[in-house]
Amino acid sequence: MARPNSSPRRQQILEALAHMLETHPGERITTAALAAEVGVSEAALYRHFPSKARMYEDLIAFIEETVFSRVGIILAEEPEAADRCEKVLSLLLAFSARNPGITRLLTGDALTGETARLRERVAQFFARVETQLKQILREGEMRSGAALPVAVPVAAGLLLAAAEGRLRQFVRSGFERPPTEGWPEQWAVLARGVFSA
Repeated sequence: MARPNSSPRRQQILEALAHMLETHPGERITTAALAAEVGVSEAALYRHFPSKARMYEDLIAFIEETVFSRVGIILAEEPEAADRCEKVLSLLLAFSARNPGITRLLTGDALTGETARLRERVAQFFARVETQLKQILREGEMRSGAALPVAVPVAAGLLLAAAEGRLRQFVRSGFERPPTEGWPEQWAVLARGVFSA
């Protein structure tokens, strides 16, 4: 979870926060509990971060950097729209499976009682994923010369909703039900509906 220009202590704090989000599902993380987890005083936390909201913002930035840098690789390597969409969504699900605590941020579960700005950042992340799916689908239509059976925004919304639903099930199960479980079969059904003219 290394971020550029991040001090080792800042990194340690973010890793502890992600760990606590995973091991304390349903609980609100306090700065006192986080300081105890890291082994420092609350004042020491605030020397590295001006607020708990800033810690969450840095975790969201980590999600964005990780996911969208890999989306760029997928777009460079995969020419077909269906394969691109499948790989982008599979990336999101696999990232979530590897980072259960951070998934609580993506579903909003960890943001109850936090600033609205954090929920807006998460909404922007998903809007960006949806925009990427729309772009992939539009380019696919242009390349093939054939329209999808449904409008591009409808198709992109459906694909994203399926992935978001998997993330929510993962959190709701207490991280027992991986978001990747059964995904290949579910993708096959979605792909038939979205890409079959």
